[in-house]
Amino acid sequence: MQLHFSILFQKKTVFIAAWFVICSLMTVRLQAQNNTQTVKGIVIDKASEKPLAGVSVTVAGMSIGTTTDSTGSYKLANVPVGRQRVSFTSVGYKPVSIPEVLVTIGKQVILDVSLEESIRTLNKVSVTAPRARKGMALNEFAGSSARSFSMDEVTRYAGGRNDPARLASNFAGVSSTNDSRNDIVVRGNSPTAVLWRMEGIPIPNPNHFTTLGTTGGPVSALNTNALKNSDFYTGAFPAEYGNASGAVFDLSLRSGNKDKVEKTLQLNLFSGLEAMIEGPLSKKKNGSSFLVGYRYSFAQLAQGVGLRFGTEAVPKYQDLIFHINFANSKLGRLGIFGLGGTSNIDFIGADLDSTDMFANKDEDTYFKSRIGIVGIKHTIDVGRNAYIRSVLSYSYTSNEGDVYKYYDSLPDRQYLMRQKTRNTGLRFSTYINSKMNTRFSLRGGFLAEQNGLDTYLNTRDGRPDWEVIRDYDGSSWLLQPYVQGKYRFTEKLSLNTGVHGMYYTFNDATAIEPRASLSYALDNTKTITVSYGLHSQLQPAPVYLHQQKLPNGAYDQSNRDLGFTKAHHYILGYDWAFAKDWRLKAEAYYQHIFDAPVERTASGFSILNSGADFTFPEKAALINNGTGSNRGVEMTIEKFFSRGYYLLTTASLFDSKYKGSDGIERNSTFNNHSVLNVLAGKEWKMGSSGRNVFTVDIKMAYSGGRYYTPVDLAASALTGTEKLDENRYNTEQFPDYFRLDTRFGFRLNSGKRRLSQTLYLDLQNVTNRDNVFVRRYNQVQKQVGTVYQVGFFPDIMYKIQW
Repeated sequence: MQLHFSILFQKKTVFIAAWFVICSLMTVRLQAQNNTQTVKGIVIDKASEKPLAGVSVTVAGMSIGTTTDSTGSYKLANVPVGRQRVSFTSVGYKPVSIPEVLVTIGKQVILDVSLEESIRTLNKVSVTAPRARKGMALNEFAGSSARSFSMDEVTRYAGGRNDPARLASNFAGVSSTNDSRNDIVVRGNSPTAVLWRMEGIPIPNPNHFTTLGTTGGPVSALNTNALKNSDFYTGAFPAEYGNASGAVFDLSLRSGNKDKVEKTLQLNLFSGLEAMIEGPLSKKKNGSSFLVGYRYSFAQLAQGVGLRFGTEAVPKYQDLIFHINFANSKLGRLGIFGLGGTSNIDFIGADLDSTDMFANKDEDTYFKSRIGIVGIKHTIDVGRNAYIRSVLSYSYTSNEGDVYKYYDSLPDRQYLMRQKTRNTGLRFSTYINSKMNTRFSLRGGFLAEQNGLDTYLNTRDGRPDWEVIRDYDGSSWLLQPYVQGKYRFTEKLSLNTGVHGMYYTFNDATAIEPRASLSYALDNTKTITVSYGLHSQLQPAPVYLHQQKLPNGAYDQSNRDLGFTKAHHYILGYDWAFAKDWRLKAEAYYQHIFDAPVERTASGFSILNSGADFTFPEKAALINNGTGSNRGVEMTIEKFFSRGYYLLTTASLFDSKYKGSDGIERNSTFNNHSVLNVLAGKEWKMGSSGRNVFTVDIKMAYSGGRYYTPVDLAASALTGTEKLDENRYNTEQFPDYFRLDTRFGFRLNSGKRRLSQTLYLDLQNVTNRDNVFVRRYNQVQKQVGTVYQVGFFPDIMYKIQW
């Protein structure tokens, strides 16, 4: 399914290019009158999250400045359009500088900032130059392997497809060699080791066309225009994060503009046609606001007006996101958020390309999925330096898939597989955060997740008769208490430590996980960090619920007794701001994985190799005896945007191994050995006013090939379905992956109206490199062949804001 979804976008290059030209002609440059916009936000204490009054806010290189009021709010009027640096200074607090703040005519900039209190109170504002905060994690308790990212980065970098998950593939330690899915592989871990959170609470897989147990998909259901700066963790997470052993995506929704109504229209080949509106809830402008965004599949829209994309398998999807914030009151701050999406696609064998090794022309496949999330977030102050934050959410996901097969001996197609899944989640999170004093902050709470699941999978593919692979209807609870604290011994030395617990009622599995991170600042530009964490994670639901039919007709359901997969994380990090606007970050790490599910009988199978597809291995009678190890070094060299250009280079050298029940150490499926990303961009101001900009962005991605288990051709031909050679687990490797993307764009600011436009043409895989997607058995052609990934593909986006 995933390959067809990708190739359908390649076929209408001429139409896309023509549409790009039309959009360009629409953006006629107007004469400048007003080239400024408002920058505003709230400044808070990082530990207590209480508003800070009297903070000086200035725009670098300009005589524009103000101070925050009693609510921590500030407003900078008449800030010139373009990229600006905004600095924040206050007596007794470490100064902060935010580079790369993008100011446009069509939308006010909302820039919220947190400041860290100095241990030694100063009598005057420090004259030390404010330190750039780009990339530093927003969470006060974060240690190593953590960074924040902005939505400007998601839309700026070439090849990103407007997808936060694809943005993460540019970071050190992250690899992505699959053009058709956005699965995140971190430090050799399976994509299933990733935890998604939104507004402080876990959420289901936030992608379209998802299946049970996966964390990625072909198209993101996350609307980047609704997100604000968020955190991404690649190891040794703070104690508040549980049920993850590889990475954490901690997303936050931005609030709507509380002072004026603003609108956005956008069209992108992947994210679709979008409309968004935001503004104040009350005419009194008391701080309440709303934000609502809706997107509709471009491919489906094009089909509706008669445009063809070279295949009948047209993906259809749409999604909605909203965030409502009510004004502060004595009862606290209340917000309501939600995300919903639908997707479906049909593969009709007779319409598929017969030369495609991935296609089965004797099969018809129908697939659809649904996702819905709604939550309530409440924060109330407790005294001067503490607050309690609680989030209650409900989620619903579903997917259905039906496969029919045509047989020469029968006149009509026959059912080959049917599956249906309904998953509900009720989650409640609450914690108390207290800034005990200047040195010590403490946070403690718990998360309770009730998971309801009704799933059924029945197939006769490669079997003499129907067999029930999965049949479950029930519910379970996952309980996660935690406590964490940060103690600052001096201005240079600080310790983050905590403990996280897990209890799973499905099979009474338990875990206690200590976490710690020690940070020492050699000076104002250099920091060394040492971190450790024990992390446990549930098995994917299809693994727990897989059952195997025994000769006596009964089913082996012993997988339901599987415990958590666990991992020790050890990290040594070094961060050096070696020049103005430049940063170097290096990390060395070691992860010891244990209690991974493997087979009872001696084999090279391990669940650590699964999770980068729509399905999971059909293995029963698994036990928690497998191990694995990930070790490597990473380096990031980054130049923040200044003097019209930016540069981001990330490099990773690593080794990912595993052992099955036979005790033999092998390369894991995700052992790419090396990953290199180089991203750069340049902006040129246009016209005498300089308010319009022409942009060029380039991305080069290289990665070693993945290891894979070859197909057993004789066994596959005998059964009529693909069978792997299980005597040769991960003995072969795909060729190296390489891709070059370039993006050309315009950012246009009207001189007559508060209106801005963004237009770009993203040329992906410009060298038309034939990267290997998979080598697999084709049932029609009865041979093993190579399927290649997406070739040259032009993506386009047009956005207008006013």
